[in-house]
Amino acid sequence: MEKLRIASLFCGCGGTDVGLLGGFEFNGKKYDTNRAEVVYANDIDKNACSIFSENFGIEPDSRDIREITSEELPEFDILTGGFPCQSFSVVAQNPKRLGIKDDRGKLFFEMCRILRDRQPLCFIAENVKGLLSANKGEAFPLIIEEFRNSGYSVSYKILNAVQYGVPQKRERIIIVGFRNDLNINFDFPNAPIDNENYFTPLSIALEKEVEEKYYFSERAVQGMLNRRESMNKGRAQDISKPCNTVGSHLAKVSLNSTDPVLFDGERYRRFTPRETARIQSFPEEFKLIGSEAAQYRALGNAIPPVMMWYVAKTVVNNIFSNA
Repeated sequence: MEKLRIASLFCGCGGTDVGLLGGFEFNGKKYDTNRAEVVYANDIDKNACSIFSENFGIEPDSRDIREITSEELPEFDILTGGFPCQSFSVVAQNPKRLGIKDDRGKLFFEMCRILRDRQPLCFIAENVKGLLSANKGEAFPLIIEEFRNSGYSVSYKILNAVQYGVPQKRERIIIVGFRNDLNINFDFPNAPIDNENYFTPLSIALEKEVEEKYYFSERAVQGMLNRRESMNKGRAQDISKPCNTVGSHLAKVSLNSTDPVLFDGERYRRFTPRETARIQSFPEEFKLIGSEAAQYRALGNAIPPVMMWYVAKTVVNNIFSNA
């Protein structure tokens, strides 16, 4: 087995895949290749697919995952995916089972369908930290049970990107499953940075000069100042520390929101798309194409590649050492 083959569901612009593949540099540090290749990608967002295609040379399948049969996917060893989490419900039956509130909730079951049908060596799933408390904490155990019933030994952990050298405080739950017959007891890698004095500062991501369009108008600033005391908004970042979590709606960020902004030269501004990519730990050579709104949305939804690299390295080492 020369390279592990990855099938990437809900791939977005490819943050997970940059980390899985490795072989990139960020903030002066080289992240070795993980002996893997992407053989299939899927996402319904065609703008994100365009960015993915530009960087990986693979045209993602932009069909709804529910329309794609398991047999259509090429041979693969690892299945990845960050499924939507807003739509789960817990059905009041005995025993309780996982239900769905709307169509987005079905996507999790599609990931499990492909796992059951194709039985790859392992899977890596990710989601927001809030998944643990969904439906008063009742949904998550059922999600883990569904993964286990698909034939996998499952481990999970909340990781904070800032502890892996990313200039951003971003917590995500990572779920890793190995096929039962492999008998792999997976342990997540220890975070390399546990002292906040060594966290990567936001300053490493910032441009020296930016266009005027990224600055807020005086009217917007005054409106924020007038309401700041009661609203506790205007989240100007301390650039000597990591940034707060960047979201998918940075194109529409306002000073009266909770989104992180900069106080730059006595003026407030939002981040540029390239700064956002650096905050997420994408390498400099990662290409950003399409409208800025699409770039912000794709980057804000992405998994920080550097954080995923540490997970991927451990997963890959487990596979090759048990081959």
